[in-house]
Amino acid sequence: MTAGIELDDIVAARARIAPHIRPLRITRSPSLSRRAGADVLLAHEYLQTTGAFKLRGATNAVLQLAEGTTGVVAVSTGNHGRALAYAASKQAVPCVICMSELVPQNKVDAIRELGAEIRIHGKSQDEAEIEAKRLVAEDGFTMLPPFDHPHVIAGQGTLGLEMLEQVPDLDTVLVQLSGGGLIAGIALAIKRQKPGVRIVGISMARGAAMVESLRAGQPVEVEELPTLADSLGGGIGLDNRYTFAFVRELVDDCVTLDEREIADGIRHAYFEEKVVVEGGGAVGIGALLADKVAAGRRTVVLLSGQNIDMDLHRRIVNGEEACG
Repeated sequence: MTAGIELDDIVAARARIAPHIRPLRITRSPSLSRRAGADVLLAHEYLQTTGAFKLRGATNAVLQLAEGTTGVVAVSTGNHGRALAYAASKQAVPCVICMSELVPQNKVDAIRELGAEIRIHGKSQDEAEIEAKRLVAEDGFTMLPPFDHPHVIAGQGTLGLEMLEQVPDLDTVLVQLSGGGLIAGIALAIKRQKPGVRIVGISMARGAAMVESLRAGQPVEVEELPTLADSLGGGIGLDNRYTFAFVRELVDDCVTLDEREIADGIRHAYFEEKVVVEGGGAVGIGALLADKVAAGRRTVVLLSGQNIDMDLHRRIVNGEEACG
């Protein structure tokens, strides 16, 4: 059994972060519902200020920092870095995001604009982590990782509470699966109230670390490969403390998509749902279109983020080859 985080923690997180986030918006998808022969509903979490669900967990963690904390630090180039920078700035907490020399300048600038100090260190994320750990050891910063942290998981779990309140008769939820903080929180929030709800994790075929870890029965390292679902990349940590156990216990099934199927999800979101979502945000739609998941009577599909390079998005919706 998992330990360390319970439904009460998620309920408390919801009250804590409510003034700082946008409530979840859920709408019915006529096109996907027709195709599935059942009610398919879209959860539009990309509408958060920073363009992704990560703001919930980051805000919950920042709001629980000890008084007088030197600051927060993380290794991230994407949605977690944006969320932590934003949440920290709103609480006047110093924030440092450590990155490697390989991070594109536009990503560096986007996070810096949200108030974080950027430290460029080394030629890989592992090398950048050395600088982050130094800030913790020598300067008293608090490390806030992107998923394997109880306050982060509880914050992401608030999505599950909102899903169940708005769709009390839901029976299936499709959730992005990467490091596991998002799906762990949602599954905990829902399963503790309605154990029969089916939770399905969706990842990409290229470098799905949690999926491979589940197959191996323990956290394993997986080569990180280019993918349209880049926000789902990265490992889960060989010393994973929380998310691996939660996913193993609470998630009913996991499926992976190839690059064409991810692109199909992005295109469908744009042409049929009139929304722009990143590859990782579109995998639930892609899984339904590819018939890799059978929709339940009432299925909620999470659209988790919209932070995609718009030139890449244009190429995808135009049907061009975007990722080999």
